[in-house]
Amino acid sequence: MSLTDRVLAYAAAFEDAYATDDWSKVEPFCTEDAVYETLADAPFGGRYEGRAAILAYFKQSCDSFDRRFDSRAVEVLEGPTERDGRVWFRWAATYTLAAAPALRMEGEETAVFAGDRICRLEDRIPAASSGRTLAYLGAHADKLKP
Repeated sequence: MSLTDRVLAYAAAFEDAYATDDWSKVEPFCTEDAVYETLADAPFGGRYEGRAAILAYFKQSCDSFDRRFDSRAVEVLEGPTERDGRVWFRWAATYTLAAAPALRMEGEETAVFAGDRICRLEDRIPAASSGRTLAYLGAHADKLKP
């Protein structure tokens, strides 16, 4: 299985974990000492070290952001591209809320592998996307689900 195939399997496991709230489904894709880092303006940036911390963060992030919308759809805009033990792709996530316009966030993700497991996962969210998201939340936070 190529590293690109492994990233696609990880992405499918992430979506299944999101749907079922069983984050153990993502566990086999990460090394025990994996690092997940979001490179973005506050409040979106952060670094989580260790598989358990990463899985806890994924749950917390989805519970406090994604699940507060009526729906979300994630799409790959460019890639995936595999080189030197890394897989990169550009993504977009569209969040919908009945009482507000859709919110679209964009970024790029790089997965670095040790063998067939991710040892570093990095998301970059451009300042323009972070800024749009903060403006959206400023205008529509009162409409989000609790």
